[in-house]
Amino acid sequence: MIQKFKTNQEVIENGDKYLYGNHVRMPISMERGEGAYVFDKDGKKYLDFIGGIAVNGLGHCHPAIKKCLQERAETILHCSNYFYNEPAVQTAKLIVENSCFDKVLFANSGAEANEGQIKLARKYAKDHGHPERYVVITMKNSFHGRTLATCTATGQYGVHRYFEPLPTGFRYAEFNNLESVKMLMDEYVCAILTEPVQGEGGVRPASKEFLEGLRKICDENDILLMFDEVQVGSGRTGKLFAHQNYGVEPDTCSMAKALGSGVPIAAVCAKGEATKVLVPGTHGSTFAGGPLACALAATTLDVMLNEGVIDNAAKMGEYFREQMHAVIEKNHPKAVKEIRGLGMINGIELNQPSGQPVVDLCYKDSNVLINNTAGNVLRFVPPLIVGKEEIDIVIKAVDEAMTKLGW
Repeated sequence: MIQKFKTNQEVIENGDKYLYGNHVRMPISMERGEGAYVFDKDGKKYLDFIGGIAVNGLGHCHPAIKKCLQERAETILHCSNYFYNEPAVQTAKLIVENSCFDKVLFANSGAEANEGQIKLARKYAKDHGHPERYVVITMKNSFHGRTLATCTATGQYGVHRYFEPLPTGFRYAEFNNLESVKMLMDEYVCAILTEPVQGEGGVRPASKEFLEGLRKICDENDILLMFDEVQVGSGRTGKLFAHQNYGVEPDTCSMAKALGSGVPIAAVCAKGEATKVLVPGTHGSTFAGGPLACALAATTLDVMLNEGVIDNAAKMGEYFREQMHAVIEKNHPKAVKEIRGLGMINGIELNQPSGQPVVDLCYKDSNVLINNTAGNVLRFVPPLIVGKEEIDIVIKAVDEAMTKLGW
């Protein structure tokens, strides 16, 4: 019989005993969620501005998601990729018809989708008569995943540490510095990979000029421009894809996180010649593109595109930044270096070595969940359904935490 735990403390004690310790966990056992709120095992209610790290785009227990899960449980959960399944086709169709892309390849996680992009880029070079090309230029302070290839693609030593020897074939340019990219170009480069908005790197949006410049470099050298939109795709920035805010089209783009409303699914989206590269026998996955995950993805995309969720993300993102600016300028002008973001991914860079004290006080004093990334950047990636009321609560919690800290 499966043991039932009665309290937060029971779950935590057993978790510490049986779970591997590769995650630093807050002392909360999540029991259920509703909209933008979550409840722990003891019944305590929290406003969730972490959102599963940008996963719960529609919030918790959205009616359309609940209905989809119930219907899927009564039909079929998994079938092999030896066969077609309708939800996979529906999801791909929704993505293609609302983007610049022509084809979609499914994966199970953001890291796997980025692995797919890297493999695609190397084979593209060979298919086009350049067997010597294998290097992918990525950006410093980027984040692309935890597999050996994607952690090497990540431009952070802290992610590389302990795992040497790492795969070869990656170089790191300065984000938003086109000249640093040009300095790394030579006959061995097959692609450039970047996030339009760096998430783990501190919520740093790219400049339009930078992305346009990357597009030009790739066109001039017949190499692929690849975007990582694992965190900032699926409506997060007020567009289905973040790059749609810039008017710059990549050859391939990864997406994951909010795509499945909590069930693991990711995608590599491709256009033009990039759609012809990964032929049978070159790439695949047992679970990728299965009917359960794709049914949830199709439902998620349908709600986002047709029920105003993406538009809400754009409007509420502007409201968040405007209101946060006003409070910080009035009460904590010396504590903050910059407030930045796009849509509903926003960050506050502090003039402090760490933002964790603010995170801790928001949790303890206000029942508000936010997180800290890149050392000293408070990150806010809530469900895209939040309104002004929830945003005002979060701003008040941050304001009170900084006041208590004397910032």
